[in-house]
Amino acid sequence: MSEETIGIVGAGILGLATAREIALRRPGTRVIVLEKEPEVARHQTGHNSGVVHAGIYYAPGSLKADLTVRGVALLREYCQDRAVPYREIGKLVMAVREDELGRMDALYERAKSNHVPDLRKVSREEIKELEPNAGGLAALHSPRTAITDYPAIAREFAKDVTGSGGELRLGFPVTGLTTVPDGIRVASGPEHLRVDRLILCAGLQSDAVARLADDGREPRIIPFRGEYMLLKAEKRDLVRGLLYPVPDPRYPFLGVHFTPRVDGSVEVGPNAVLALAREGYRRSRISPRDLLGIAAYPGTWRMAARHWRTGIREYRGSFSAAAFMKDAKLYVPGVGVHDVVRGGAGVRAQALDRDGTLVDDFRIHRVGRITAVRNAPSPAATASMAIAEHIADAVFQRP
Repeated sequence: MSEETIGIVGAGILGLATAREIALRRPGTRVIVLEKEPEVARHQTGHNSGVVHAGIYYAPGSLKADLTVRGVALLREYCQDRAVPYREIGKLVMAVREDELGRMDALYERAKSNHVPDLRKVSREEIKELEPNAGGLAALHSPRTAITDYPAIAREFAKDVTGSGGELRLGFPVTGLTTVPDGIRVASGPEHLRVDRLILCAGLQSDAVARLADDGREPRIIPFRGEYMLLKAEKRDLVRGLLYPVPDPRYPFLGVHFTPRVDGSVEVGPNAVLALAREGYRRSRISPRDLLGIAAYPGTWRMAARHWRTGIREYRGSFSAAAFMKDAKLYVPGVGVHDVVRGGAGVRAQALDRDGTLVDDFRIHRVGRITAVRNAPSPAATASMAIAEHIADAVFQRP
């Protein structure tokens, strides 16, 4: 039995998975989850597309590759135990241009290295058998790729934490961290508490909270808004499973794709546009403070110098449904601009290094008694239970 108090900042799916893992691994540990919002899963988790990724895209040997494969197995079992929707509807990663075929073959070899189950190459004719309304020259078929409800999973994790004696402190924005003898004092305005160890899973605010822990200024979080269209109800049956493009290896984004949801809707998207606020789910949401931080960071301008053409194209799709759907029609030719309506949006907490490099892999730092998750974009929800194991292993390696 342990008498330690461990704090976790952030009640998204990763923070809650980590709190759950610690509570179950170390009975008697006092676990406190600190969240600035009045409820759990308000930000990235609550705006997630719901895809359970199989591990196709990630560099072999990276944390993403290792933890995603492990995370899928854990998540599938957890959803079955808790009666949370988990549907293996399959994914096609489709080459629609001749110059994408070589990239698709390279992606296949990468996925094999990551032990993605039951993955196979399919021809144009086989695509039509799986997805009669899809285009494409060839594709990779991942039949085990699934969809789920991540906010529901996060709420179940929260129940596990409180059921194990842990505590959720909602409406507790962290404003200060101070090292004290044998612990850390966590402040929220005039209120404060002491913990023995602290884990930072602050998502869109991860760099700001990490700076309070003296973890350095890099990488910096740059928010990218991903906007979706929704297929009209009468067009939903045109898509059976997940339809994805062959990704551009220069970017950590996967491109516009078709995503059936567990509620029966079908999303088209997302694009990836620079948001003008960390929580800028709408184009009209502008935070002068966040915008100044983005503009003052040298990495932003170095990134822009490399990728400005792509940025213009993404913004064009943000304001024009016709431009948004231009690429989407390559994957389902029967879907046009009149078959969709504007859907929701999410904001991705994308870490950016000072040299302008978009950080691809998970990044987790340790500073004394503080463990800071500095980059955990997609597939962090898929891998959340495995990332939680990884974090707990690091936390319990005594300094």
